Amino acid sequence: MSKADSNTRQGSYKSNTIDTEDSRMRRREVTIELRKSTREDQMFKRRKINDEDLTSPLMELNGQSPVQLSVDETVAAMNSEDQERQFLGMQSARKMLSREYDPPIDLMIGHGIVPVCIRFLQNTTNTPLQFEAAWALTNIASGTSDQTRCVIEHNAVPHFVALLQSKAINLAEQAVWALGNIAGDGVAARDIVIHHNVIDGILPLINNETPLSFLRNIVWLMSNLCHNKNPSPPFEQVRRLLPVLSQLLLSQDIQVLADACWALSFVTDDDNSKIQAVVDSDAVPRLVKLLQMEEPRVIVPALRSVGNIVTGTDQQTDVVIAAEGLPILGLLLQHNKSHIIKEAAWTVSNITAGNQNQIQAVIQAGIFEQLRHVLEKGLDAQDPRTIIVVQTGLSNLFALAEKLGGTENLCLMVQKMGGLDKLESLQRHENGEVYKKTYAIIDAYFDEVEQELAPQEVNGALEVNATQPKDPEGGFTF
Repeated sequence: MSKADSNTRQGSYKSNTIDTEDSRMRRREVTIELRKSTREDQMFKRRKINDEDLTSPLMELNGQSPVQLSVDETVAAMNSEDQERQFLGMQSARKMLSREYDPPIDLMIGHGIVPVCIRFLQNTTNTPLQFEAAWALTNIASGTSDQTRCVIEHNAVPHFVALLQSKAINLAEQAVWALGNIAGDGVAARDIVIHHNVIDGILPLINNETPLSFLRNIVWLMSNLCHNKNPSPPFEQVRRLLPVLSQLLLSQDIQVLADACWALSFVTDDDNSKIQAVVDSDAVPRLVKLLQMEEPRVIVPALRSVGNIVTGTDQQTDVVIAAEGLPILGLLLQHNKSHIIKEAAWTVSNITAGNQNQIQAVIQAGIFEQLRHVLEKGLDAQDPRTIIVVQTGLSNLFALAEKLGGTENLCLMVQKMGGLDKLESLQRHENGEVYKKTYAIIDAYFDEVEQELAPQEVNGALEVNATQPKDPEGGFTF
């Protein structure tokens, strides 16, 4: 259909077909679709330690005495009764497992080194040997789930938790790194780590004297303890992390901020009682402030946390509004990263599904024009998930317009930007969910116009409706 044809469709619109309660109930469903279309969760793939990652004093020592042994020689040295040979064998195994490409994890597991490494972990009289063993096990745990399970089944977790109290800070940090890899494997591994009282072990490690590299690893471990659902981690334990995570939002370090925000995004991606616990930690104003940073690694998890919070109760949404979140969300709608625009748009559309005061706050923040551009671009997107998110936001905007008596003006605006043409073309989209949502919007708000403009038979001839509705006076504002 041409632009001229689009301009003829003005004046009469259906309303009251999509209600706000239904929109509110669909928040979680569409949030899941939005999450599937982003890739930030890739950062939670477990970390393998290479030589260049290590900042401990032992790195220099290790570099001064390179060891080149075959696998058989390495295993034989590890099983020796001589402590020096044990160390050389353990160090050789660790170096093999630290290769960037294709480390021989299964080969070394098959040679039985895991129980030997765990025995070395318990040798409190030989810190360098403990450290090499912990490093090797950390890299094994960074592999597949089966490889991580091997470390767990040999009872490594309680020994790593015990090492958190080591006076050798590099050894304690290595234990944190290993536990982070294990907890990142999934819900079962995560809960084993929590069950062994890891939170009791890590909370005392965070203070003003904690080295930055150590703090980064602790916060990363904390985020993995909050990660994964079905089931979620035991909240009576995770709740203990919230005051610390909230305080960490004041850090100046990008990696600490990012992982703290990710942890809070996991906690808030749940029921309202968990959202309230985060609200009670005073995290919301800090999260909103972080949305003003220029670093996407922080913006994305902070925005996700805020977006989760506004899926909660009206009172929880009010906390975001009171923290001056709406003007900042308006700015994010103009961001140069499309996934940030999309998530900001969904957050705003969720707020528009709230009460009258919240809707008024959206209007007063002056972000409707930015939403208009998001809708216009989003309906042109190729990714079905993006289209679905934008369609749901459009449904929420129509619900907002109904509350303000502005449905007709919104329909006119959608037409003026060519949105109705785009919606009609989406009725032929191959994705069934896109088609259904498109049909619901057209049927709810534009169907009567289609019928009104359809050709009528008069005296045996087809006659197009000659009445051309006019633009409403005052433009397209609500």
